[in-house]
Amino acid sequence: MITLRAGLDNMQLPTKIETFGLNLYYGDFPALKDVNIKIPQQNVTAIIGPSGCGKSTLLRCFNRMNDLVEHTRVEGKILIEGQNILEPVTDLIALRQKVGMVFQRPNVFDLSIYNNLKFGLRIHRMLKSKNDIMAAIKNGLQHVGLWDDLKNKLHKNARSLSLEQQQRLCIARVLILKPDVILLDEPCSALDPIATLRIEELLRVLRQEYTIAIVTHNMQQAARASDYTGFMYMGELIEFGDTDQIFTKPAKELTENYISGHFG
Repeated sequence: MITLRAGLDNMQLPTKIETFGLNLYYGDFPALKDVNIKIPQQNVTAIIGPSGCGKSTLLRCFNRMNDLVEHTRVEGKILIEGQNILEPVTDLIALRQKVGMVFQRPNVFDLSIYNNLKFGLRIHRMLKSKNDIMAAIKNGLQHVGLWDDLKNKLHKNARSLSLEQQQRLCIARVLILKPDVILLDEPCSALDPIATLRIEELLRVLRQEYTIAIVTHNMQQAARASDYTGFMYMGELIEFGDTDQIFTKPAKELTENYISGHFG
C-alpha cells in the first residue's frame, strides 16, 4: 500500500465535487440511493464495491453521461465547485470538457495518433493554428509519458499501439482539453499487471494537477493508487474515508466483510 501524502489525515482539503441526496433511477429501478459524498480536489478517490452496486453509475453522474440512457431520472444535487450541474441550464459540452472521462477499454478512434488527439480540440473549437495544436498534443503526450515514443509516429493508426499505450493515449486526449476532473471507469481491466502498475503510477503523478475519481473492482489497486476510498453496496455509499483507514480500520462491518473477501 502506498503511503499517503504527508499530513493527509489531518488536512481539511477543499471539496471539488459534492453530492446531496443523490438518487438515480433507471426506469423504476433505484441504481443510487441517497448518496452524499465529498470528493477532495487534487487527490485520487477510488470507488469500490461488488458488481452492480452503482459505482459506474455514480461516476457517470459527475459529467452527466447517464443522460444518454433512456428512462433515467435523477434527484438531488451534484455540486462541482459550488455549481449544481443538474440544473437544466448546464452546458453539457462545457461540463464534459471540464470533467473528462476514460473508459474501461481504450476507445481510440480508427485514425492516426495525431487525429485522435486533435479530435477533441476540433469538437470543442479550442485551438485553430497548427502550431498551437501541435504544442497541445506534445504537452498531452508528455504528461502520459508517450512523447518520446510517439513523436515520430504521429501518422500511425492509434489502434496499432499496445493496449497500455492506447489507454495512455485516451488519458492524453482528455488532458489536452484542460479538464479540472478526470473520471476513470475500470481503466486497467484490459491491461496486464505491469501495464496496470504503470497506469497507477501515472495517476499518482497526475493528482498533483487534477482531481481524479476512479472506479475499480480491484481492491489492491484502490489501496495502492488512491488517497480516499468510498465503498458502495446496492446503490448506497456505505462508507467513505482515507484509503488507509478504509482498508485497515473500516467503521462499518459491511465494509470489513467486503474487504476481507466474505462476499463480492
